Order: sequence, then C-alpha cells, then structure tokens
Amino acid sequence: MSSLKDLLAQRAALDQQISETKERERADAIAKVRSLMADFGLTAADLSTRAPKLVKTSKVAVKYRNQATGETWSGRGLQPKWLKAAIAGGASLADFHV
Repeated sequence: MSSLKDLLAQRAALDQQISETKERERADAIAKVRSLMADFGLTAADLSTRAPKLVKTSKVAVKYRNQATGETWSGRGLQPKWLKAAIAGGASLADFHV
C-alpha cells in the first residue's frame, strides 16, 4: 500500500508528464498547420471565418384581428388568449377574420 506522500509525488510526476506531452503535441500540431499553410499558400486571413448571412424571414400576414383592441393573430401556432376568451364568450372565429 502506498503512502499519501508517495501518491502525491506520483501525481506531481504525472501532472508534469501531462503538461510536457500537451506542449509537445501542441507544437507538433502548429508545425503541421504551418506546413500545410505553406504548401497551399494560405494566410491567417484565409482561415478566418465569416459570419454567415442571415436568411431574412418574411412576416406572415394577419388573418384575425380584434377590432376593439387591435390585437392580431396570423392563424399559425396556438390561439392567443384574447381569441380563446372571445370564442369562449360566444364569438365565432369568423367574426375576427380580416
């Protein structure tokens, strides 16, 4: 059975090995990237990403309007509360059709 002191020493040695390996692999990766960039004539500007153009979404036309309050609904998705309340009060969906 190892003592706590031995285990901590092993841990320190492993942390050191991990750090050295990480640095070595990072340096290898950088060298590989630089080599590929030189082979293909690329610059750092060529690697930068450009933000994609956002697709402009069009608004959906209003199909239902509450004349009293001006609230609207396109007919897509869940019915709004004002429309549900009006229908529950006896109004018809056709009464609000634009």
